[in-house]
Amino acid sequence: QVQLVESGGGLVQAGGSLRLSCAASGRIFSVNAMGWYRQAPGKQRESVAAITSGGSTNYADSVKGRFTISRDNTKNTAYLQMNSLKPEDTGVYYCNARVYADLRTRDYWGQGTQVTVSS
Repeated sequence: QVQLVESGGGLVQAGGSLRLSCAASGRIFSVNAMGWYRQAPGKQRESVAAITSGGSTNYADSVKGRFTISRDNTKNTAYLQMNSLKPEDTGVYYCNARVYADLRTRDYWGQGTQVTVSS
């Protein structure tokens, strides 16, 4: 069974930084795209950043220049470095990964990690 475990959330003042991690584990053959999503209170979940297995990235306009997504394929782990945080970045951050395991490809989600940015 595949699991995604996130870590690194917390409370930070505006202008501060946090680094999120997402580790995929289980009987994995390969991990394709990985991404981070967030959901603010009362809002829909939105894509923040994504990275392919080859390292190509894309970002939501609201985080370009402040957030950086990266990954370590040897550890099946993705990271989200968040700098210059703003109160509007507050929300639950979820990791998503497209994983090939048990002869099929599926999307998996982590349990979410809370990020709170105070003004």
